[in-house]
Amino acid sequence: MRVHTETVQFKADKKLLDFIEKKVAKLDQFFDRIIDANVFLKLENSGQVKDKIAVIRRPVPGEILIAKDSDKTFEVAIDAAVEALRRQLLKYKEKMRDKSPVS
Repeated sequence: MRVHTETVQFKADKKLLDFIEKKVAKLDQFFDRIIDANVFLKLENSGQVKDKIAVIRRPVPGEILIAKDSDKTFEVAIDAAVEALRRQLLKYKEKMRDKSPVS
């Protein structure tokens, strides 16, 4: 699986990119027909608090699943977004199982 990471307003270090790749790749165990994932990282400056925003897009057959989260660190935001995508993938698989004809 390919993980494409885009950053806005900063340059991500290798450690963060490796962390993202490892976390997003774990989603393959829930649904194996995923070819790639797009991860967008953005800094949001609202007042004195700098929030880190992580958005993950995962195309699946017939749909695009998107999860977004923000936190003080990218690692925590990525963890929350991956967990949200995991739940979406389980729902998607259940929906696909319900649609398939019973033999």
